[in-house]
Amino acid sequence: QVQLVESGGGLVQAGGSLRLSCAASGGTFSPNAVGWFRQAPGKERDFLATIRWFGGSTYYADSVKGRFTISTSNGGNTVYLHMNSLKPEDTAVYYCAWRIRFTTNIMTAVEAYDYWGQGTQVTVSS
Repeated sequence: QVQLVESGGGLVQAGGSLRLSCAASGGTFSPNAVGWFRQAPGKERDFLATIRWFGGSTYYADSVKGRFTISTSNGGNTVYLHMNSLKPEDTAVYYCAWRIRFTTNIMTAVEAYDYWGQGTQVTVSS
């Protein structure tokens, strides 16, 4: 059973930066892809970015393209979300997720991912 733990959230002023980490443990296999999502109070969970584990190709939601970067650690089971130029509307709980099932498609739907972390709160003050 794979466990995912997010960290790196916190309070930051608008225009600032944060780096979120998603550490995986408990699995003996690699994911097909890893995604980052966020959920603000009273709203649905939204896709932000995804990275294919083998090959490293990435895809971003328009709302974060150019500001957020998804990356993996060298040789490790950690995925990062580098967030720059943060805005108050970026305030949310941020989740990482693993997709195990093989696909060559870019997956942005919540139901496309198999394992989820508990989330880390990001608050951006104006």
